[in-house]
Amino acid sequence: MAVSLRNTGNAVTRNRVRRVVRESFRLRQHELPACDLFVTARGTAREASNAVMFASLERLWGRVARL
Repeated sequence: MAVSLRNTGNAVTRNRVRRVVRESFRLRQHELPACDLFVTARGTAREASNAVMFASLERLWGRVARL
């Protein structure tokens, strides 16, 4: 997993985004098809709360699961 410095800012924020993505994936991985996934953090992830990021990722995992 790679989270860019440009979109997320300092190391603390980058690591928080990584942790949220990793945990969200861990909870839903059994529902997802066997494929490679790329998650790109946008600049708004810097200010988003963990709950907002989890909700956004849940929607994305649902879209991937329907494919």
